[in-house]
Amino acid sequence: MLRHAAADFTGIMTIVHPPTPGNALWVYAHPRRDSLNAHLLHAGSKALSQRYDVTVSDLYAQGFDPVLSNRDLGELSGKPGNLVELVADAYASGQLPADVREEQARLAAAELLVLQFPLWWYGPPAMLKGWFDRVLTGGFAYGDDDPELGVPRRYGDGGLAGRKALIVVTAGEDANSIGPRGISGDLDSLLFPITHGVLWYVGIEALDLHVVHDADSLDAAGVDHQAERLAARISGLADEQGRRFRRLRDGDYAGSRALHEDLAPGRTDLGIHLADEHGGGT
Repeated sequence: MLRHAAADFTGIMTIVHPPTPGNALWVYAHPRRDSLNAHLLHAGSKALSQRYDVTVSDLYAQGFDPVLSNRDLGELSGKPGNLVELVADAYASGQLPADVREEQARLAAAELLVLQFPLWWYGPPAMLKGWFDRVLTGGFAYGDDDPELGVPRRYGDGGLAGRKALIVVTAGEDANSIGPRGISGDLDSLLFPITHGVLWYVGIEALDLHVVHDADSLDAAGVDHQAERLAARISGLADEQGRRFRRLRDGDYAGSRALHEDLAPGRTDLGIHLADEHGGGT
């Protein structure tokens, strides 16, 4: 249903999409059919299918185009203006391309989202980034203001609130080099733009990362072990609690969009945005 609320400066209204219990969407971003990631996809989706009706969006196999362009605007492609607003208008008027509408329908139906990708240059492949760019449009995933609080429905709210997500990521480095004091930086921090800036922004609560370290050096036995490890993790997902960040609507950032100085005082690490006893959240 449409949330009838005062719009923010973009004029975008958010449509709320209640998930369908028992549905899951697995978004897979790797080009090779004989890769470690392919083995993980097979084992993980099979395990997940024991509890969910699983739809797999295999972006490379589908030939998904990750480039946001004028074709995403439909009949509005020649209209001047802000691109984000125009894409939201295209969504509202049913002008989005068929491939985007299909991915949005899959995501709208899912109560669990799985994102699987290799860590390339300390982030996801461009294919997955483009999926975010084209699928998480204004009006579908975010948009209007909460009429009572006067803040945008983002960061814990939005069109996709009420869902959880599991990120499955393979990394060529070991746990030390990509850990809290590692030369490559902490993986949780490296993927904060996804767990917080993408998922939490539209209301999706991320579970703890599922990481496969030393992915480039695994032998056949190691691949089998990691496939079994992922299947075991997925079998226990129902008992896991998500990583709850602070919600924008709760007032911890009121006035400046910076965390109030009396919350997690003296700290500047990304952990201050977690709403738990360590971060001092609400």
